[in-house]
Amino acid sequence: MSQTDDDLLRQVEEELRRERLEKIWKNYGTYILAVAALIVVGVAGYKIWEGRRLAAAQASGESYESALLLLQEKKDGSAEKEFEKLANDGVGGYRALAQLQLAGLLAKQGKKAEAIATYDALSGSSNGDVVLREFARLQATGLRVGEVDFTEIENRLTPLMSDTSPWRYSARELLGLAAFKAGKTQEARSILTPLFVDQQAPQSITERAQMIMAEIASGEIAKKATGAPAAGATPVDAKPADATAPPAKKD
Repeated sequence: MSQTDDDLLRQVEEELRRERLEKIWKNYGTYILAVAALIVVGVAGYKIWEGRRLAAAQASGESYESALLLLQEKKDGSAEKEFEKLANDGVGGYRALAQLQLAGLLAKQGKKAEAIATYDALSGSSNGDVVLREFARLQATGLRVGEVDFTEIENRLTPLMSDTSPWRYSARELLGLAAFKAGKTQEARSILTPLFVDQQAPQSITERAQMIMAEIASGEIAKKATGAPAAGATPVDAKPADATAPPAKKD
């Protein structure tokens, strides 16, 4: 008797479940089909978009490598055209790298205004790797040293001087140089001196900072010897880091 009751209960439950499903399908079947179709279309669309994105990235990568090869072969004119094309049409990080390469070539050719504009375009962009954008900001500021007032240089470099910035040492060195060029020797000394004791500071930066400090000392000695205001030895030129190669994400 118990087995019969169990079988009957199962049959009743199955019948009720079937009736509920039929009712749901009758009321919402159209919506269910529409949602299912949207999911299928969405997945297919994403796959198509992803495929095109990967293909575009691969094409940009190949173009960037070709431009680098032209650069290595001293074919600067052809390389510049390739980098310019990538800077306008490239995708992903290749566009930012191409902008850096292009700006570096323009600076090398003495086209300072065009180089600064290219660097500024990248540094002011909301796209691309933040490290590359900050590097572009550093480069553009370096090209402005000696041509704009010290306050403007300071405002441009301050965001790059935080302890978390990968370009903090370069920014501090450049600010010290700008202070020296502006005749602010005491300020230059206070900016550059910490670079001598910070063991994490790159040796090349420390050495250049020492050169600037030597220029300051030389000017002060000359002033004491002649009793005249120090003219300041020939200042060290502002030299932005080489932008003809992708910058490393390190100090």
